Amino acid sequence: MAPVLRTTPPGHDVILYDGHCRLCGGAARRLQRLLGGTGTRLRSFREDGGLAAFPGVTADRCERALQLVLPDGVVVEGLEAIVLALGRRPLGRLLRVYYVPGLRQLLDALYRVVARHRFRIAGRQCPDGACVVHFK
Repeated sequence: MAPVLRTTPPGHDVILYDGHCRLCGGAARRLQRLLGGTGTRLRSFREDGGLAAFPGVTADRCERALQLVLPDGVVVEGLEAIVLALGRRPLGRLLRVYYVPGLRQLLDALYRVVARHRFRIAGRQCPDGACVVHFK
């Protein structure tokens, strides 16, 4: 089991996503609608100073997976971050199926593949051309 990453506690959930990725941006907008008035804030880690408030959460980590910074500063990533964020909503309890042994590993593997190829799947949305470095 990987060590738990902790950062500065924000006092509310903060989801860090890739604002240069069309797939990620669309998912963030849908996630925001689903979260409604929970107080969760979504933020592109690529914004100026986007990671400054969260020491230890690196751009490299954010490149690999969406990051959820919990109110106490614990950082959770990937699909589990989405499950935890939505899990507090009434129908979100259904997402606990994610923790079924075997299913979690399968879903995490699928998430990693999509995350790795997200720019090829959905394109990029950075006008300055900085995203071109992601096409490997």
